[in-house]
Amino acid sequence: MAETELTSEKNGVHMGLLTAVVLIVYTGIAAMAGFLDNIEAGTLDVVILAAGVVLAIKRLKRARGYHMGYLQGFGTGIITALVASVLLGAFFWLLGGISQRAVQQIQARDLFGADLGVLIGGLGIILLGTMAGVITSLIAMQYFKSAEHQPIASLD
Repeated sequence: MAETELTSEKNGVHMGLLTAVVLIVYTGIAAMAGFLDNIEAGTLDVVILAAGVVLAIKRLKRARGYHMGYLQGFGTGIITALVASVLLGAFFWLLGGISQRAVQQIQARDLFGADLGVLIGGLGIILLGTMAGVITSLIAMQYFKSAEHQPIASLD
């Protein structure tokens, strides 16, 4: 595939898969080491996801000869976050089926004290990851937008 033929969707899926691999490896190590319940463990997941989104937008801009539309970059960031979050959520479901101890480390409780299951935890991962990716894409596109999107200088 030539770099000039790189679309927002292809780039988002490709970078989402790479980001998901990093997230899954990190989450697996955290589960085996027993520090998955620390808030810092979840925070590092969001940092990894944000880095994947920013790198996806940067890769698309470079492939487009540094002329990229705002919505193209925004879209590739969202697709990257969605793919990575869905795969991490699926890994969490798999992890819950394999090791109940790992899931009990991070098991949340709702307002009425009932345990939230693996299914709801995985859906929460998908929702949180996707929304973090949308916000990261929005912020990153303020930096990566093309010169055509810059405001017109004052006529004074």
